[in-house]
Amino acid sequence: MGRSLFKPAPANTIEDYAKRHEFWHSASDTHYAMIVRGTDYYQRRWQIGFDGTETNVEELKIDYVIGSGNHARAYLHRTVRGGFIELPLGWYSQPLTAGQAAVPCIGNCKTGPAGGVLPAVSAEKSGYWSMSPGFDNPHPATRRFASYGCIFCHDAYPKIPAGHDAPGSDPVFAGDLPEGIDCQRCHGDGTKHMRIAQSASATPAEIRASILNPSRLTPALQMDVCMQCHLEPTSGDLPSLIRRFDRAPFSFTPGEPLANFELVFDHAPGAGHDDKFEIVNSSAYRLRKSLCFVKSKGAMTCTTCHDPHTAAANYSDACRKCHASMSAGHPTAATECISCHMPKRQTDDVVNVVMTDHWIQRRPAPRELTKTQPYRGEVVAYYPSPPLYLAVAQVALQNNTVEGAAELSRQLARLQPRESEFYMVLGQARNSIDDFEHALRFKPDSPRILIALAGALKAGGQFSRAAENLQRAIQISPDNSAAWYQSGALDFSMGHISEAIDKMRKAVALDPDFAGGCTGLAEILWRAGNIDDAEDDLREALRMNPYDPGAYDLIGRVLAGKGHAAESLFDFEKATRLRPEYAPYLYDYALELSSANRIDDAQTRVQAALRADPDMAEGHELLGGLLAAKRQLPEAEREYAEALRLKPDFARARLDLARVLAAEGNLSGAIEQLQKAAEGSDPQVAQLASQALRRLGQ
Repeated sequence: MGRSLFKPAPANTIEDYAKRHEFWHSASDTHYAMIVRGTDYYQRRWQIGFDGTETNVEELKIDYVIGSGNHARAYLHRTVRGGFIELPLGWYSQPLTAGQAAVPCIGNCKTGPAGGVLPAVSAEKSGYWSMSPGFDNPHPATRRFASYGCIFCHDAYPKIPAGHDAPGSDPVFAGDLPEGIDCQRCHGDGTKHMRIAQSASATPAEIRASILNPSRLTPALQMDVCMQCHLEPTSGDLPSLIRRFDRAPFSFTPGEPLANFELVFDHAPGAGHDDKFEIVNSSAYRLRKSLCFVKSKGAMTCTTCHDPHTAAANYSDACRKCHASMSAGHPTAATECISCHMPKRQTDDVVNVVMTDHWIQRRPAPRELTKTQPYRGEVVAYYPSPPLYLAVAQVALQNNTVEGAAELSRQLARLQPRESEFYMVLGQARNSIDDFEHALRFKPDSPRILIALAGALKAGGQFSRAAENLQRAIQISPDNSAAWYQSGALDFSMGHISEAIDKMRKAVALDPDFAGGCTGLAEILWRAGNIDDAEDDLREALRMNPYDPGAYDLIGRVLAGKGHAAESLFDFEKATRLRPEYAPYLYDYALELSSANRIDDAQTRVQAALRADPDMAEGHELLGGLLAAKRQLPEAEREYAEALRLKPDFARARLDLARVLAAEGNLSGAIEQLQKAAEGSDPQVAQLASQALRRLGQ
């Protein structure tokens, strides 16, 4: 615990920064390098761009290391706003051995013992680099901010700036973090203890009485001391831990019931998650399944086997306290119990890590790794939970939104709590103006609630009221990047282009890690005709987040407009690879392929777009043009007709249909379409249609 978080230095470095310090992640086609420069440590990330050179390069300093390295290490970078970003590449200390499942090859790999693959292990350092938990996917997060909950379980008691301890606050920290978990996490505030211990007149009894000794607590409260960090039912998409809305992030006091601080929730039984073995639940959660624990009727605790002050222990001695006489047929020569009854296993959520399974079983069954799937269904209380918080758990991450929102609404009407967060959660579940306004009654000066209310008002078409709430949020918190950004987006919706650009520039300046803000600003700049600035903002967005398909699609459009056809096609391809079944990106790609006269490729992409969205009138119109170019006139006619069925005022499609009808010899049909196009609202199309009619003597 004392080595759970620290600043990197030569004395605590076990990783290989010298030789095998580069890693290629094939799923995201991204390269990483771990670098030591003087006394500082860095993680560098880059990709190979259109012209074969490095692009989307970002190098971030490692300010803190999480993890002793017994199993793994992760790395934190401090932002200019005082938060921490978890970096994607991590260090794993335990090469897997024969008999353990192979890890998918995502970096420098070699053949595994059972025909699988194992990460290549450094000869000098016993371990290897690979993606940290949650990052091994085609678009790993580049701005995953360490929450207060993350730091709570990996550190002592950091300082939080005033006003940042309320629910929903951005996790920011003042000054340096403490390095590691200290004595107070188990023994409580030591201020009084230190004062009395330094007094010359203090007796040993007075000194002992001035600090909490967990061994004097009831077994249940002893377990709560451990489970403040070592109980989490899942790392999956489930609100397994919800801190009470009236408690600050680091306010748990050893000796109080854990349920006074946070509530614990789990998947519903029988939903396919009953035997999950994850890195977060390998200890207390699995231990509590054990018959040893259940039959002890609360007498068994973590300290039955573990001395919290030392890692050295003979765990089998703890077993023999209850199992002194071995049952018939047990191998009497056995000198230790753990390897058979608490075997080490790969965790489901972090397959690079092997940990002891604390579910003590007579004959542990072989188990396969469970693939984590998004869970939609009932959330149940792991510990007894008040009905109000149980309803919150249903909707907090949208696991059981419909039933949960109805139940939360009933509980709020019944109990009428005065904490605004309950109404915020309900408002977010159903985007309700009434719920956000109710929350605002209890916290009228909350920028977060004002921004949420403005979003619901905007969705309901109440632009003026939305603008008023955003302006109020800005007045209360002038450095609130989200308020400036949402106000700019609202201005853009109302046609106030210059105001929108100014506000979005302000948002990005306030939060330099706001990649989505750069993309949103670029969209408005592009629409305003400021193509060069749009490109600059998009390149900055992609430097921060090179996995944003929207940014690739937009920069493709920008580059196409500047005549850089080949590079634009490269970016359109990236957009569609990152989001392969999204019709607008496929359509934009097809449009540029058509402009490059790659007719067959364009047809393939636009047909994929129409499979994703059969009601895309523009897609049918483009496909009609491609078919017409291949002289497949009946097929082109059908596509133009479908475009007009979906969008009767689609003047360009009507003009194109007239041309196909004329080419097919259907002059009267062509004239009819030209007459309608000439009467349409598109002036350019109307002019072309009128000219065609005059040429036909009409």
